[in-house]
Amino acid sequence: MSRDEVIVQTAKLGRSYRDGSNTIEALCDVDLTVRSGEFVSLAGPSGSGKSTLLNCIGGLDQPSSGSVSVGGVNLGDLNSSDLADLRLSRIGFVFQAFNLIPVLSALENVEFIMQLQGIHAEERHTRAEAMLEALGIGELATRRPGELSGGQQQRVAVARAIVSRPLLLLADEPSANLDSAATADLLNLLQQINTEQGMTIITATHDPAVMAFSRRRIQLKDGKIVSDTQAGDQG
Repeated sequence: MSRDEVIVQTAKLGRSYRDGSNTIEALCDVDLTVRSGEFVSLAGPSGSGKSTLLNCIGGLDQPSSGSVSVGGVNLGDLNSSDLADLRLSRIGFVFQAFNLIPVLSALENVEFIMQLQGIHAEERHTRAEAMLEALGIGELATRRPGELSGGQQQRVAVARAIVSRPLLLLADEPSANLDSAATADLLNLLQQINTEQGMTIITATHDPAVMAFSRRRIQLKDGKIVSDTQAGDQG
């Protein structure tokens, strides 16, 4: 895949909410282009719009105005079924709360997305085992989420998100429930995925450690992009 290929494009993206008699502008005229292989952090304080922007890119939240395209597909042109299919096939999600299925083992959690994709049981089992081994938790394959530490659960969540080889990985506050050691492990893992597989990664975060690992940092305030810098840039 060409490094010049546009993976995410937003144009005049807006998202507003009603709060009683008030209208809250969570996003306002956001123009953003993310190309293949980028590692981007959306940063800003609580209420800045970073998670809303991530959710709009992932098709989990519907814009009030403007447009979002992923892999050249305008999400606004899709019905709910097609949008679900696009999320399943092209976007990997890592949520702050992990969102693992409590009654399934680590291996079964990793297999789950592939099962939804209709991948044959033998292949998805093999791929899930290999992914857990690659992330250093192969010996935990039979354990359920409640038997895992926060860092281990996060690795299972990452494995589930990337095992189907999505075009784009979205991570919302990925370090929020982790201690500093587990955060460092997670960031090294994301950097490895980005570098070795060329997977495009966008995180929403307020954690300076996550921002430091990203090669591009986009700062939001009051629903608007106020800065967009590459690692090593001044300012």
